[in-house]
Amino acid sequence: MVSYGASFAEAYRLTAAQMDRVLRGANPAELPIQQPTRFELVVNLTTARELGLVFSASLLARADELIE
Repeated sequence: MVSYGASFAEAYRLTAAQMDRVLRGANPAELPIQQPTRFELVVNLTTARELGLVFSASLLARADELIE
């Protein structure tokens, strides 16, 4: 019902940039390892309501995505 982790969109963007470098002739062994820099907080309100849980307004305000 609550998830905090790396942004999938950011991960896909980083992967595409690495693949572009490889396809342009870069040696994969020499490419730097990249880590995600953007993280997302997602709250599933539907599941929370079914379980009878209530989240604080400050947590909901900080969430990047609310699933209703």
